Amino acid sequence: MRAHKGGAREHTARAEYLLPCTVASAGRARRLTSAFLTRTHSRIAAVGAEQVADATLIASELVANAVRHGRTGCRLRLQVGAGRVTVEVHDDAPGRPRTRAVHADDESGRGLAIVRALTERFDVAVPVTGGKTVRAVLAV
Repeated sequence: MRAHKGGAREHTARAEYLLPCTVASAGRARRLTSAFLTRTHSRIAAVGAEQVADATLIASELVANAVRHGRTGCRLRLQVGAGRVTVEVHDDAPGRPRTRAVHADDESGRGLAIVRALTERFDVAVPVTGGKTVRAVLAV
């Protein structure tokens, strides 16, 4: 039996979804994220409507990028607990995502900048097995 500091056990909820490499996957990621966060028990974390909206947007943007640059789909992982919501997307595309400079009349290219602005922490892990995992963490 492990002892937990302070006597309180850390509660978290997690979900993982495999999404195909199709345009519809971004919309599915929005629906899955919203459903996961709104059904999470209040004893784990009180996720407000604003955080649900932000996490839903982040999941959609990261999955859209994964589908655009990947070849075989992506994996969406969601976690809530410890006062945070974590959205992770893994794809098989090489290279790290980059924030681009955008102009007022550009129709795309703002997604990663939006994700970075909404998050407390943003990082990219590149495993030796290939691909990458993009992680965005929001405070609850």
